[in-house]
Amino acid sequence: MKMNEKHEAFAEKTTPQLYKIGMFAQMNHITIKTLRFYEEQGLLLPAYVDGENGYRYYTMNQMADIQRITALKQAGFTLDDIKLINQGADTAYLLSTKKAALLKKIAELTSQIAVIDGYLSGPAGTLDAPVLIRTIPAVTVASMKKRIDSYDELFSLMPEMGAEMERLGCRCALPEYCFTHYLEPGFRDEHILIETCEAVTEKKEDSALVKFRELPEITAACIFHKGSYSNFSESYAAILRFIEENGYKICGNIRENYIDGIWNKDREEDWLSEIQIPVSRA
Repeated sequence: MKMNEKHEAFAEKTTPQLYKIGMFAQMNHITIKTLRFYEEQGLLLPAYVDGENGYRYYTMNQMADIQRITALKQAGFTLDDIKLINQGADTAYLLSTKKAALLKKIAELTSQIAVIDGYLSGPAGTLDAPVLIRTIPAVTVASMKKRIDSYDELFSLMPEMGAEMERLGCRCALPEYCFTHYLEPGFRDEHILIETCEAVTEKKEDSALVKFRELPEITAACIFHKGSYSNFSESYAAILRFIEENGYKICGNIRENYIDGIWNKDREEDWLSEIQIPVSRA
């Protein structure tokens, strides 16, 4: 053939190797039943079906399809999800949506583990006072700020505040929510600046003693405290240890929520309070 003679490019053509269904299943470490199920669901069709005997055959290239189906199933995708992907759905969107769902599940599981850890950190064999992370809704409060000489003065303030709220025409919200803020950092045993708050149904005109304001929704680490306020330190130790060990940081004023106390319980051991500490992820 002369150098300038026109000729067609030569390319060797080969027929893909076909594998019977049994061999293909073995190659991919799955069962024949699984391959037949994928065919029924329209996920993976055989490359060739013998019209006389119905034998199914697959090619080496289809191994990538099997691996993709297996990987997506391991990631939590349903067969319907995989069908959508095979049909050209927005893969990036589906993957991102699945990732967000998995992260939410991880957060839920982490929260469940934290509750268990809260129990494990307490006395052996008890199920008292776990620390919980929960959302405390926004609330309208009547509040009174005052510097007190000792914590014993706290409850002498309640009747005074209650009388002023009654004079202003306040109605307490239900369920009742009464708590104290400590407005200065660190522990003080005298000259303590506090803000006592009571949830109300609506704001009234401020007076010299009582002011009204809206408190936003918060995420808080919470622990119930049973009994005397004199051993609050034990509950504080538990909740602060939980915050440190579970990757949280304090991001607001601590609240002591008074649920039952001297005003409605005869026995000190029946008093019930809740410590609420606003937190965010560290």
